[in-house]
Amino acid sequence: MSNFDERSGVVACNTSWGQWYQTIEEVYVEINVPQGTLAKQINIVFAPSQLTCVVRGETIIKGDMFSKVVTDECTWSLEDRKLVRIVLAKARASADNCWKSLLKSEFQADPLVFDAMEKKLTLERFQKEYIEPGLQV
Repeated sequence: MSNFDERSGVVACNTSWGQWYQTIEEVYVEINVPQGTLAKQINIVFAPSQLTCVVRGETIIKGDMFSKVVTDECTWSLEDRKLVRIVLAKARASADNCWKSLLKSEFQADPLVFDAMEKKLTLERFQKEYIEPGLQV
């Protein structure tokens, strides 16, 4: 998570399994899993336009992502044996590449959440382009 997000908060799209949110460069997916889940019980597959997440034999996410990612820069972690955090590196990192949904067919942000996501990415772009590096706001 960037310093910008730590100060401004995240605009998340809630789902039945957790939430997802984004920055200009990345999409974060947080999946709530049963307490005590082990990393070896998780299988996550990244492809440039597809994502699959299976936990304890149950498919949580599977399908075509809203936009392409750089698979070599994607990662996941298991936190406190109850939360899977996936970081997807957007192939096209720009403020105008705001994902409307995690997958093309599922997990779409409602209009108010999407509007807030777009505004946040615009503010993030403004900070990167116009506020001098090192200047604390």
